[in-house]
Amino acid sequence: MADVRSAEPAVTAAPSPGTGPVAGSTGRGSGLRAGTGAALLPVAGLLIALAVWWLIARLELVHPAALPPPGDVLTAFVDKPAQMLEHTWATLLEILIGFALSAVAGVLIGLSLASSRTVEQMFTPLLVAVNAVPKITLGPLLVVALGWGQKPILTMVFLLCFFPIVLSTATGLTTTPADLAELVRSWNASRWQAFRKVRFPAALPQIFVGLKVAMPLAAIGAVIGEFQAGEDGLGYVILQYAGVGDTATAWAAIMLVALVSILLYSALLLVERIALPWVRETTSSH
Repeated sequence: MADVRSAEPAVTAAPSPGTGPVAGSTGRGSGLRAGTGAALLPVAGLLIALAVWWLIARLELVHPAALPPPGDVLTAFVDKPAQMLEHTWATLLEILIGFALSAVAGVLIGLSLASSRTVEQMFTPLLVAVNAVPKITLGPLLVVALGWGQKPILTMVFLLCFFPIVLSTATGLTTTPADLAELVRSWNASRWQAFRKVRFPAALPQIFVGLKVAMPLAAIGAVIGEFQAGEDGLGYVILQYAGVGDTATAWAAIMLVALVSILLYSALLLVERIALPWVRETTSSH
């Protein structure tokens, strides 16, 4: 009997179901599936939105002149692709230039507000008052002051994007985590060293929040500016074609504005992921 028992296979030495290379590959596979599923969710949302749009147009719940079917909108773009892409490029440039100007100015003024309590108390009410003014009401005044073309459009983009960037920058710089502030004090670091090594890096996530809020506003500002002062661009297309009853082309331009906004916002998210890898690691660990 002893020989028989010693000849039995050592069942207890077999790997458990949750260990070994097979389990590792399974984990990677499940992670890949989860990532693929997350990537497909926006596509599913878009398809649902298109289906609802098609159904509304099909049932004529909204007058067809106001909301043409998606197929008519696509046909309107296909009929004049070069013209539509030319206007898209004009709007894209206005968005990028206006956003860049507002980002630079917003971060610099946010730094000024955060660096001095006196400056903050002096200028914050003025900034709030300027932000409270409906920007569309400034359009005619901008045309009078700056003429037709890009200048009033870029100014409109700047005015819409500026405030959230200022606010997020000032907030990020004035809310340095207590443990980091204590670390700076223990180093006996100079004010510049504390800013460069601790305060500004700690504020970057909050600054990106303001940039992400401002990016869609840049597209809105460009279109509003083109309505009132544009000689080209997607806002100009919307106004001109809607005015003559060609709402399919107007909707094609609206869809291009939305597409440009989504692509620019996605690009900004990518920049954030590259610039702030520690934020992603911290988030994924929770």
